[in-house]
Order: sequence, then structure tokens, then C-alpha cells
Amino acid sequence: MSLRESRVSAIYPGSFDPITNGHLDVIERGSRLFDRLIVSVLHNESKSPLFSVADRVAMLQEAVAPFPNVEVDSFHGLLADYALKREATVILRGIRAISDYENELQMALMNRRLQPGLETVFLLAGEAFSFISSRLVKEVISLGGNIAGLVPPIVEERLRIRLRPTQTT
Repeated sequence: MSLRESRVSAIYPGSFDPITNGHLDVIERGSRLFDRLIVSVLHNESKSPLFSVADRVAMLQEAVAPFPNVEVDSFHGLLADYALKREATVILRGIRAISDYENELQMALMNRRLQPGLETVFLLAGEAFSFISSRLVKEVISLGGNIAGLVPPIVEERLRIRLRPTQTT
């Protein structure tokens, strides 16, 4: 029995275009740390995503199905406002390299300024996943490379359909 009186809800935000096994590693570990983990896709009009928000949500829902305390959502606007709306007190972020930390620190401090009760928890990427990024996965498969083990099978299948390597003559 837990000594905590309240349940801790966390949000793991991102573009997830597409979800990688590195993201899944953070989700799996985060699901053990928090009572409820909301994996939420940001609607970011400044980026040109490969997959629609609806496609990314669907892939995420399939990928996180084994984790009963994980739910998938999407949001517009400020993460701090969204966290308040969803009654989350923690933002979960994955860190692959020291270069990630600088940007993540700025965002964490701004979120705390906007919502003083909001904490950010950083999880270091697992060693096997520290080099994986959605951008790199898309680049490798578009050039005909093997991405098995880097993304869930459903994502690999959708990437192959969407980014078939161009045939050269």
C-alpha cells in the first residue's frame, strides 16, 4: 500500500513523428513511476510532420496498449495550460545527450514559471536507444536502410508505405 494520498499524473509530450523504441522505453519506465501517464501529441503548426496527429495518436495507442495506466491524447497551445487542464503535476521528458538538456531545461523552467506547481522529471535514454530520433529513423528508411528494432512493427510498416525509397535507374 502506498503512503501517498493522491495519485500522481504525468504528461509525456512530443511530436512522436513517428514514435520510436526510445520513446517507448521512456513510456515504459514512466508508467512504473507515475500512477497515470498521458502521452500527448503536440499540434505544432510550425513543423511539417510526416504523419497527421490522428495517425500518430493511433500508432501511439497501439504501441502503449500493454501499459494499463498510460493513455494517449493530443493538445494545442501551452503545455503548462494543458497540464493544468489534465490535472497533471509532472512533465516527463527523455534526455538522449547533453545537447538535449539545454533546451529541455529552458522549457522546464518556463513551464514552472507558468504553472509553479508543475515539475519536470528527466529520464536518461536507455543505452540501446540513445542515438535514435524520429528524424534519423525517417532518413534511414527513406534511403532504403533497415530500421528493424528502432520502431514498433506497426510504425515500420507505415513508414515503409509512406517513405518507399526512390528507385534510381
